[in-house]
Amino acid sequence: MKQKASVINIIWLSMVVLATVTAAYTNRMDALTSASFESAKDAVVLAIGLIGPMALWLGIMKVAEAGGLMQIIARKVRPVMVRLFPDVPHDHPAMSAMIMNMAANALGLGNAATPMGIKAMQELEKLAPEKGTATNAMCLFLAINTSSVTLLPLGVITIRAAAGSASPAAIFIPSIIATTCSTIAAIVAAKMLSRKISGPELVAVQETYKVPEDEAEVSAEPELSPPSVAGQRFVWLLVALFVGGALYQLGSATEPLAFSAASLNSLSSWLIPALISGLLIFGYLRGVKIYETLTEGAKEGFTTAIRIIPFMVAIFVAIGMFRASGAMDLLVTVLSPVTTALGMPAEALAMGLLRPLSGSGSFAFMSEIVKQSPDSLLSAMVSVIQGSSETTLYVLAVYFGAVGIQRTRHALPAALCGETVGLIAAVTVCNLWF
Repeated sequence: MKQKASVINIIWLSMVVLATVTAAYTNRMDALTSASFESAKDAVVLAIGLIGPMALWLGIMKVAEAGGLMQIIARKVRPVMVRLFPDVPHDHPAMSAMIMNMAANALGLGNAATPMGIKAMQELEKLAPEKGTATNAMCLFLAINTSSVTLLPLGVITIRAAAGSASPAAIFIPSIIATTCSTIAAIVAAKMLSRKISGPELVAVQETYKVPEDEAEVSAEPELSPPSVAGQRFVWLLVALFVGGALYQLGSATEPLAFSAASLNSLSSWLIPALISGLLIFGYLRGVKIYETLTEGAKEGFTTAIRIIPFMVAIFVAIGMFRASGAMDLLVTVLSPVTTALGMPAEALAMGLLRPLSGSGSFAFMSEIVKQSPDSLLSAMVSVIQGSSETTLYVLAVYFGAVGIQRTRHALPAALCGETVGLIAAVTVCNLWF
């Protein structure tokens, strides 16, 4: 039977055609042509730029996995994950990879979250009975990922502080509320849509999956030879020096420790180095050959980055053409009378429409508004929208592209449902909060 085209095909084609038609009426054909080539180039440049972070974090993930950290984490949160992902065996490596991706997103560690998410998709792809087609677990994971709870919107807070806002961290609680609403909505939408589209695929995943022989003991912690006593003592000495440095920085602070943009920004600068060092130390103390294991895992970063280039080019070209043609401005103009009556300024609507399409574009748009009026309601609104949502089409293109998924099923509708609820929640919370 001929498969029905997925939603992303319709959206992608509509964006390109509407951009072309709009450019014909607005006399922006030159800009449209230029945007198509520039966007394609930007996609390749960005993909090449991802090679380094992917190689690093996939290598570190390999060290953590070899040391048994994945199994330890998975056991701690297994009850919740089993309920969310009943199609995934509770002891499968995909479980722990998804957990680490969600944790990285919650902490605002975007560079770390992407490689971890790709690792999770690669593990989930091993469970798919039909290659090239997204499973229910993949769709739910992507829906959660595109709307995941962000505990520390550090980038947005930093921009607000640089713009001279009197209270740059004031968006902290509203962002958590908005992103929590979007995550709940995305999960509910993914679950409901999976029931509507359920069929032989789900039965196949549950009934035919068997743990491969080389992964039969995946739930058991690996048996490794621990390092020498001298090596362990040296590592613990380094840990003590690190902790001492942190305590020294706190003790020498000119102001008492408080919940402020400065303290949050300082925390963010410690998170990545502490996470890298902690995972490597864990692997070493568990007897993992950390250098060899890291370089082996890092090789996956190169092949993965190359694999996602076609998908990124397609998405970036459609977005670039849509913006350059004036179609985005026209859409905002048409919808602004309705949204203004609901307490959403036209600029906030533009931000809401731009955010799922372009991370850099929405960040630049938010930065410009914050710079002009850092303590206004509009500034707070676009800051919460930026800090509590994700670039949906980019995430889907990268994650699905990494495992060659062509038929995305209900992943995009569920993610967009979460984005929509998050946008409404952000506007409502800001109108009540500020």
